Formats: sequence, structure tokens, C-alpha cells
Amino acid sequence: MPPATPLSSAAPAWARALRRLNVWLSEDFLGGPRPWKLAWVVNFQKAGTFLFLGLLMWWYGNTSMAAWIYLALHGSYGLVWILKDLAFPDPSWQKRVTIGGGLNAFVFVLGWYWVFGWLLISGAVRPDYPLADGAWFCLCISLCVIGSVIMIAADAQKYFTLRARPGLITDGMFRYIRHPNYLGEMMIYGSFALMVWHWLPALVLAWVWGTLFATNMAMKEASLSRHPGWTQYRRRSWWLVPFVV
Repeated sequence: MPPATPLSSAAPAWARALRRLNVWLSEDFLGGPRPWKLAWVVNFQKAGTFLFLGLLMWWYGNTSMAAWIYLALHGSYGLVWILKDLAFPDPSWQKRVTIGGGLNAFVFVLGWYWVFGWLLISGAVRPDYPLADGAWFCLCISLCVIGSVIMIAADAQKYFTLRARPGLITDGMFRYIRHPNYLGEMMIYGSFALMVWHWLPALVLAWVWGTLFATNMAMKEASLSRHPGWTQYRRRSWWLVPFVV
């Protein structure tokens, strides 16, 4: 879940409007005291995923191969996120939010990711994969692992580069793709949705990617456009995936 980007007047009107709405819902909702950081809310969900999925497997008595693989993918990703946050935390997540804002972030975004695992492990969904199970599991595992590497490498490069030299990052993970951290996140959660193979995870991801990720990427591009060299960098790089500028 990559962090939000500050407002910029250069961003499209739709992105500015959605950004204001997202900030109000996840940071300012209901007003009042701000007892916790947004990072604490995110990390609680990430760190708790392995335990939550393990308890689901115990509760439903589901020890199928699909359940074990889903636990390994989604549960381990949560622990990887915690390690990443400990090694190079993103300052954008350190802002304090209201109680209502934190609950909104958990219930209406992060909590839905736990529903993915429940659908599969509870037996509410019995996936009929387009390929043989082994081939499908290989696809999901590969997407998750490669996506994790892309996301972590991009976040690490951004964190350590900006500490030493503020400005555009146009090499390494950002040489060809302007938003590799978002690409990695989408590959990771896409692998979870493919494991469940149900319309609900696809709907959740379309909502999150369309309202949060697309907004944040548009705001980030508007912010980066103020730096020298942006025009040349934008011309020779892709937005999120190859051939989409």
C-alpha cells in the first residue's frame, strides 16, 4: 500500500478531488484527537495477517495445498512489509490520524484484504482455476515473489537516494517505470486475487487501484513535474507498465 502524495495544483482535477476525499476519510474523519500514526494501523494489519490466516485454517480445518500456499504468500508478505518498515520507513506513513480515520483505513481498505483469505480458506469459494492447480500456483507464487522484489527494491532506492540527493530518481528501478513500487504492490495483491479466483477480490482491487493508487500516482507525477529534467524523463519512461506513457 504505497503512501499518498501531497496535493499539487498541477495535478488533474479528478486526482485533487479524490485526494481530498481520501485524506478526509483516512486521516481526518470525525475529527478529534490523533492518538495513532497511520503506519501503526497499516502495520497492525500487515503483521496480523499470518496469524489471522493461520487461525482461519485451524477454525475451518482447511489444510489444503491452496490454503497453505495462500498463507505462505499473503502471510509472509505481511511480515516482509514489517521488515521493510523497520529498515527504511516511509515518512509519509508517520502522520498522526484521528480515531475515525484510522478505523476507516482499516475497515474499508486493509480489512478487505483479509476477506480474500477468508473466501478461500472458509470454503465459501471453491476456485476452478483456468490451468492445472500446479501451474496456477506457480503463476501466483511467481507474481508475488517478483512483485515483492520490485516493491522493496523501489522503496529502498527511493528512501536512501532521497536522503542523499533530493530530486528526480531516474535510474535503477525507476529507469524505465515511473511508479515501480505501485507496480510491485499490484503484482502482489493480484497474485492473492488469482489464488482466490473470485469476483470480489477483483472488485476490491479495482476500487483500491482506481481510487487510491491512480490518484496517488497522478499526484506524484504532478509533484515531480516541478523538477528539472522531468519532461525528458517522462518521454523516455513508462507510467506503470511498458508502452503506457
